[in-house]
Amino acid sequence: MKLPLKWIAVLLTMFTCAGIASAADEDVKAATDAAQQWLALVDAGKYAESWDQASSSFKEHVTKDQWQQALNNVRDPLGKVESRQFKAAEFKTELPKAGPGKYVVIQYGTKFANGGPTLETITLILDKDGMWRAVGYLIKPETD
Repeated sequence: MKLPLKWIAVLLTMFTCAGIASAADEDVKAATDAAQQWLALVDAGKYAESWDQASSSFKEHVTKDQWQQALNNVRDPLGKVESRQFKAAEFKTELPKAGPGKYVVIQYGTKFANGGPTLETITLILDKDGMWRAVGYLIKPETD
C-alpha cells in the first residue's frame, strides 16, 4: 500500500518534532544535573569554585571578587538551604539580552533557614567546551 504524499509529510513532521523534543529533553536533563552540582558548591559556600565552574560568558561579565561579594551579601544572610523543590525547566535557544545559543532555565522553590519561601532561577548555557554551565542565578521571594 502506497501512502499519499500528504501523509508522508505529516509522518516526517511528527518524527522530526519527536527528534527535536528528545534532544531538548536530553539537554534539560544534562543541564539540570549540572545545575544541581553547581548549586551544591554555592550551598557549601564555595563561591570561588562556583565562579570557576560558571560559563565563559558569565566570567566575562562578572569577576570572581564581584561574584564572591554578591553571594556574601545575598546568599549568606539567608542561611542554609532547608529544602529545594524542582519547579520547572525550559529549553530555549534565545534569551533577552543574550545571544543565540542553547539555554536551559531552571526554577526551584527553595526554603532557607533565615527567610520565607524563595524562587531560585538558574540559567545554564551549553558552553564552548560542550558542558552545561551557569550563566545566570537569581533569588527572589516567592509569590503565589
